[in-house]
Amino acid sequence: MSELKRTPLFESYKKYGGKTIDFGGWELPVQFSGIKQEHEAVRTKAGLFDVSHMGEITVEGPESLAYLQRMLTNDVSKLKTGQAQYTVLCYEDGGTVDDLLVYKLTDERYLLVVNAANIEKDFDWLKAHAQDGAEVVNRSEEYGQLAFQGPLAESVLQRLTDTDLTDIKFFRFQENVDVAGRNVLVSRTGYTGEDGFEIYGSPEDIIALWGAILEEGKEDGAVPVGLGARDTLRFEACLALYGQELTKDISPLEAGIGFAVKLKKDADFIGKEALLKQKEEGIVRKLTGLEMLDKGIPRPGYKVFKDGEEIGHVTTGTQSPTLGKNIGLALVGTEFTEPGTEVEVEVRNRRLKAVTVETPFYKRSTNS
Repeated sequence: MSELKRTPLFESYKKYGGKTIDFGGWELPVQFSGIKQEHEAVRTKAGLFDVSHMGEITVEGPESLAYLQRMLTNDVSKLKTGQAQYTVLCYEDGGTVDDLLVYKLTDERYLLVVNAANIEKDFDWLKAHAQDGAEVVNRSEEYGQLAFQGPLAESVLQRLTDTDLTDIKFFRFQENVDVAGRNVLVSRTGYTGEDGFEIYGSPEDIIALWGAILEEGKEDGAVPVGLGARDTLRFEACLALYGQELTKDISPLEAGIGFAVKLKKDADFIGKEALLKQKEEGIVRKLTGLEMLDKGIPRPGYKVFKDGEEIGHVTTGTQSPTLGKNIGLALVGTEFTEPGTEVEVEVRNRRLKAVTVETPFYKRSTNS
């Protein structure tokens, strides 16, 4: 068995009580103080995540924009320097290679942030479609990354920098920001449904900032957060997870992220024809929210039934720490997604009643 990869912060986990697990070949903390406590801290105060396992790939050169327009579903030409965009890499058949963020650093330099388990696959895919004037480089080893999320994240981080963080709007970023004496890229993005920031820097910078941010935020209730709460937070906000809501067999339209697919952009992108056909003919299955009526938790992979007929499967499900309900996301036939539709979920060979509900399950109030 190959050895698990570790982020630059691995040695810091023990100090904070981190319990590690194998996550896609990485040894990462599933929790520190406890999943529910960490989840609540992010919803009400602030939480700090080590996301250094994520991949960073740069695209540089005069043809970078043309190349990315061909590779990505969103319209990269709309980006100004200092803006980020959520987008998707697709296969020819419309299935998903990966979902990712693209950052426009300059007119000829872009940063792609990809899922950890997909770094090599994505890089190989990008290289396989390489073109002159657009150099693709995997820089994942050069970066560490933190996510600092929650209603108090801005006020805590502001005390560590002279840069006015209110100037960094949602899906905007600044390079060369001095945070606690470290020169980093600060982006107002996240994967929790809360306000907050993602911070990119050298591994050394990220090690220093992990300690500095937790120390600064201690009085405010900021805590380190593991993968367990990262998953429950993103799930409540209905943010897709590759390997569950998105796969090579699930298109971005089926996964409900059509907003990141610009079928009308001038450039042809890989998968456009298949996705256009899906849209024109109508998608036959899509994601819906589920709330359990019977006692049971809808786990990933559990089958969903209507009137005795199998209609799909659960992609993610858990007991929601915020709502206190057993809820799930399921990929089912489109005709069964109308909110209020009663269905059954097969939990340990028993079919339990559930009802389809609107998503997202959780949306933060805009005044928080």
